[in-house]
Amino acid sequence: MKHLPLLAASLLATAAATAAPVTYDIDPTHTYPSFEADHMGLSYWRGKLNKSAGTVIYDKAADTGSVDVQMDLASIDFGLEAMNAWARGEKFFNVEKNPSATFKGRFEGPLPGKLVGELTLNGKTRPLTLALHHIKCIPHPLHKRDFCGADASGSFNREDYGLGIGKEWGFKMDVNLRIQVEAVARE
Repeated sequence: MKHLPLLAASLLATAAATAAPVTYDIDPTHTYPSFEADHMGLSYWRGKLNKSAGTVIYDKAADTGSVDVQMDLASIDFGLEAMNAWARGEKFFNVEKNPSATFKGRFEGPLPGKLVGELTLNGKTRPLTLALHHIKCIPHPLHKRDFCGADASGSFNREDYGLGIGKEWGFKMDVNLRIQVEAVARE
């Protein structure tokens, strides 16, 4: 019985260590934020950003966390180089002046849930809430560390970010954004 307090303290310390938030680095070879935007009311153009970076902090026990995803706008890929070049240019993203977009958000509670945060695009930061559809962690087969994947989506009005070009030609300003991410726990 004299060891019971020591055992209890050890179990509590183990539980506290297990419940601690873990920082995960986004795997840029498995993370491609994507989007779709109206093309004059005729169709939707879809594309992705081929370069991204950032972190996910996840506390599995509390089911809470945060995400910080930096997206390289020069890596935009519509599948049409002429459109990519136009989007990178002065009339739209102007990547020389604003080379990246960033989404930072927090999530709490059971899934499906919400990522409540902010999108910074074109030098402007606005609130943006994404639906968090999925998050799952497994042991990475190669790195032998925890590996998580998640999928979130939402929409924003691009005119709120100073990207209203095309409105006069009938383009709708809403853009659907999907961020699928995979990240590996730091060593």
